Amino acid sequence: MGHHADHDAGHDGLDVRVVRTDAAYEDALAVRFAVFVEEQGVPEDMEVDEHEDDAVHFVAYLDGDPVGAARLRGTGDDAKVERVAVLPGHRGAGHGAEIMREVEGVAAARGFDRVALHAQTRAAGFYDRLGYERVGGEFEEAGIPHVEMVKPL
Repeated sequence: MGHHADHDAGHDGLDVRVVRTDAAYEDALAVRFAVFVEEQGVPEDMEVDEHEDDAVHFVAYLDGDPVGAARLRGTGDDAKVERVAVLPGHRGAGHGAEIMREVEGVAAARGFDRVALHAQTRAAGFYDRLGYERVGGEFEEAGIPHVEMVKPL
């Protein structure tokens, strides 16, 4: 399929799916590894952690290729969004916002009142535009500065 094929997916042809198969999970992990491990230097054993099994995973496809990923898990009253990633060659096209819309929809459907996330500080502006607000100061995770952000659903 070329880039001009008709899609009933998102406005930009992005197809964001909840992971329901091993193959889709492998696709999501491939995106996460490319971004967090290879690009940003996060250790492999930190990238895949003990929460994989109790999270809802998302993978975003463009023309059949995985280009984005995220995961969602409940922590008390909050739905926590983690591991939001878009491959370097596909940034700036609105894909991240589309992934977040899908994740927030699933969180809302599961009865959560708000979504929380640890944003890399340099990405805080992206989440700010999506309606997230910073809570507290900066901290480090995997050697990268982050801020906690929350959004009511």
